[in-house]
Amino acid sequence: MDGLQKLPKSGRQTRILGELRASSSIRISELAAKLGVSGETIRRDLLEMGESGLLSRTYGGAVARPFGFEPAWNERLNEMSEERGRIAALAADLIRPGDALMIDSGSTVLHFARRLAADLKDLTVITHSFSVAMALGGNPNFTVISCPGTYDPHEGNVTGAETVDFLKRFNVNWAIVGASGITGDGPNEARPGGAAIKRAMLSRAGQNILLIDNSKFDRTNLEVICPLRQIGRIITDQLPAGGLKKALTGAGIDISVAKSD
Repeated sequence: MDGLQKLPKSGRQTRILGELRASSSIRISELAAKLGVSGETIRRDLLEMGESGLLSRTYGGAVARPFGFEPAWNERLNEMSEERGRIAALAADLIRPGDALMIDSGSTVLHFARRLAADLKDLTVITHSFSVAMALGGNPNFTVISCPGTYDPHEGNVTGAETVDFLKRFNVNWAIVGASGITGDGPNEARPGGAAIKRAMLSRAGQNILLIDNSKFDRTNLEVICPLRQIGRIITDQLPAGGLKKALTGAGIDISVAKSD
């Protein structure tokens, strides 16, 4: 007990996740007793961890977030819209007329596509996302190439071997991808098939950008997309901290933070 009382916040929250993995759900009073801290401290931890998607709050406690679970893309779209809008604007500033891009699916990436449609012209874009294709289709100067594949209504995109093979036919200036989470092992993906699409896009681009907001930091999901060293640039809304920051720095990744005004 005495050792647990001295845990820093990061260590305490790691222990909370461990307790949830062991019992699925747990009450605030139980966590406070196990960790030797006040109930108010645990409430603050649970609030912060819930906002980051690490768990789900319940009355008087918390339950573990189902491993690999993500809400549907249209449910995620309105979450952290201000932060994702800033990320999108900073990324769009890097793209020049005449560029060719592969654009992934996802809520942050859709913000990026909408910003491109408003700001730029004369782009060629290859995408497996219907919502991205529709957003870009509003600009008559864009050439939008949609991938074939098996439709996934949860993500509003197509995936599968046919999609991967199609992507490998092209060369582009940029691959713009998202991720369900990122750890020291690399960006990761919750949905089966999604990681293969992202890997194919990364392999065909001269430069690549991972668009990811701070809620995805240190979040583990089903499949690792690639090692960190294969990501050239990360654009986010907040500088990572701790072990993740150290891993990103060690991998030589250029981290750009889209700050609020």
